Amino acid sequence: MKITKTNAARFLDNLKIPYELIPYEVDENDLGAEHIANQLNEPIEQVFKTLVLRGDKTGIFVCVIPGNMEVDLKLAAKLSGNKNCDMIHLKELQPLTGYIRGGCSPLGMKKKFPTFFHETAVNFEFIYVSAGLRGLQLRVEPNALIKAAQATIGAIVR
Repeated sequence: MKITKTNAARFLDNLKIPYELIPYEVDENDLGAEHIANQLNEPIEQVFKTLVLRGDKTGIFVCVIPGNMEVDLKLAAKLSGNKNCDMIHLKELQPLTGYIRGGCSPLGMKKKFPTFFHETAVNFEFIYVSAGLRGLQLRVEPNALIKAAQATIGAIVR
């Protein structure tokens, strides 16, 4: 299987950050992180999902959280400098980020948005995030990824 370089991979290349592109089998009926973790044979806590939210004060921002968790909107709002926030509508995802559901990477979006990683990311030697395509994950050292994304670490899940 030929693996295509994605914007997210090229972003890491430009910063000379090492990573691996790991393909997995896509199930169009199950785009969740649990399916990906099972495909990769890795703990779900190490497979992070990228969520795009809109705050009432700062506008669009990104949260990267463990695949088995849900974003806590109150915590995410507070950390991002908002009073409240909500998930964007699915139809807004591609126009805002250039990515589709199940293939949204925290790197290489159309525009740079404030990004927040859940604090557990740094507990692992490496984590997985979408490489920007369904069926492809980035395996990368979390501190390097957080630095590349110019992200903030905090408690953003319940």
